[in-house]
Amino acid sequence: MPVPALFLALTAAAQPITITGRPWAPFISPMGEPFRAKTATDDTLADWFYQADRNRDGFLTADEMVADAARFFATLDTNHDGEIDPDELAHYEWEIAPDIQVMSKTRRAPGQPAPKARDGDDHPDHLRPGRRHDDNDDATLGTGGALQGAARYGLLNMPEPVAAADADFNRAITSDEFRAAALARFQLLDTSHQGRISLAQLEAMRPALPSESQRPKRKPDAPDGRLGTPLPHEP
Repeated sequence: MPVPALFLALTAAAQPITITGRPWAPFISPMGEPFRAKTATDDTLADWFYQADRNRDGFLTADEMVADAARFFATLDTNHDGEIDPDELAHYEWEIAPDIQVMSKTRRAPGQPAPKARDGDDHPDHLRPGRRHDDNDDATLGTGGALQGAARYGLLNMPEPVAAADADFNRAITSDEFRAAALARFQLLDTSHQGRISLAQLEAMRPALPSESQRPKRKPDAPDGRLGTPLPHEP
């Protein structure tokens, strides 16, 4: 290949990938995979459901959920060594699903109108000089309400669903652990114990994202539920 042509080819290959950002919240699947809306009318939960429902019978079974989990595991296991290591987990949390980070602002649901502008909204993060950081800011950042991280956008109260599959806490998630987590999470979703789950059942479990006017405000002396289940104590 002539040198000028080779240079042009290399230059073209080096062009950055352009990603179009959307203002809406994703759906985070029970195993942690984000599904993002492209239009205001997209049903991102249904997108995941129809992908996982391999035989297209309108129901999700445990086997189908395990198979879908295995597919996503293969995506996360970038070096193909059979486990998700700390670097691959960090890649998931920062590149694949950054929406689950605790300090990320809660995005609105597809079709939900943007909140009305307030004084000082032109300042980054709405924190203009002299403004006090209060509990409404915490709620906007996803730290003041009952649901945190991925739990805001999923069906289960799991702030980090991929890391939660690490059953032995050795900072590496094996395919067996991911499979076991998929089975356990299917049981949590199968509240009717029928061995299969419909889309309508899952839609009923989906938490509603609060609007700007509905964001909870915690009293200064109220218990902080973000810390998890308290340790048992003597009566």
